[in-house]
Amino acid sequence: MNRLILVTGGSSGIGKSVAKALHLNGDRIILQARNLDKLEEASREIDPTGFRVSFYSTDLSDPTSVEKSADQIVAEQGVPDIVINSAGSGEWLSFNEADIYHYRDTINSPYLATALSCKAFYDQMKSRGCGHFIIINSAAAYFSYPGATGYIPARWAMMGFAKSMQADLYSTDFKVSLITFGKVDSPYFSNNKRSENRIPKISDWLLPTMTLEQTTKVIMKVIKSQKKSVNKPNMLLVLVFLNRLFPRSFSWLLRITGFKEE
Repeated sequence: MNRLILVTGGSSGIGKSVAKALHLNGDRIILQARNLDKLEEASREIDPTGFRVSFYSTDLSDPTSVEKSADQIVAEQGVPDIVINSAGSGEWLSFNEADIYHYRDTINSPYLATALSCKAFYDQMKSRGCGHFIIINSAAAYFSYPGATGYIPARWAMMGFAKSMQADLYSTDFKVSLITFGKVDSPYFSNNKRSENRIPKISDWLLPTMTLEQTTKVIMKVIKSQKKSVNKPNMLLVLVFLNRLFPRSFSWLLRITGFKEE
């Protein structure tokens, strides 16, 4: 289709998976992440010729780095039609375990990385007057449970940012889509076994783990439909609804099936 699509966090996980699908669809892809070696590897995997994929090593939590990278991307590749924000990190730590820097780090990525990327490219897109921002979030944005006092607030911030952008840009030709996933079988949990073990058991029992292929299909559909909000798997919608109806009961269930500090 020859659209220009930027994917933050495109060197692995959901970002790399959707970048592959978009490349097969005929789009030009820009990968953005911090680790240059992983970016090069992902780029070769997606397109060994390098003809329709480029990559830029960027500290997405640093305003100067994001702005400089955005200027370079626009000069060398053009203005993106779609920006997919899938960069994210952050170990799940309890209030007792976390040091004072943990809260800065978990806000830096994913929240600050997303806000800075959207703003930098929005400023570049304004003269064209249109664009589509896609923000990938976690089901943690809807709940509170033990053992993740930095991760959960950062995900709540992501949701607030997406909804605020939707309100701000409502009467324009810019679209903002928020996609919220439950657990995904991705490198994040492979690299964060402690975090995986802290998922409340009620979530493991009720929410099926999604594959990268499933998340990619969801994102591809949202690119086409430009829907404002999508939650997957479908059972997540049910749990969010029940949490709103019975907040005390749900809070109790998350506590008794969640992380317990020794």
